[in-house]
Amino acid sequence: QAQLVESGGGLVQPGGSLRLSCAASGFTLDDYDIAWFRQAPGKGREGVSCRASSDGGTKYADSVKGRFTISRDDAKNTVYLQMNDVKPEDTAVYYCATRRRGRICFMTPTLYGYWGQGTQVTVSS
Repeated sequence: QAQLVESGGGLVQPGGSLRLSCAASGFTLDDYDIAWFRQAPGKGREGVSCRASSDGGTKYADSVKGRFTISRDDAKNTVYLQMNDVKPEDTAVYYCATRRRGRICFMTPTLYGYWGQGTQVTVSS
């Protein structure tokens, strides 16, 4: 019943922008912390950004700070990852994930129980 559906991935040139969406069904995102992770070929799952449901506080990996922004649209029950000034090293499969409301958010994959299917982002000329 609970489901996360990701969209928005694709091919983009370096310096371009992309917005990933994560639509939730079967539950209300307002009650959950949400995070974006990514996994490049041959590498582990890396935390990109997270947002705490308790106070709306956000965190970003140093590699994306200043370029990516996480946001939530309560009316659409959807979370977004706005990706600006993308770089080739941003190429990866991106996943959204949620966990029951915590006081603060963490970018630790094992803390999250619900996951989207992943969407491929490829940054190339």
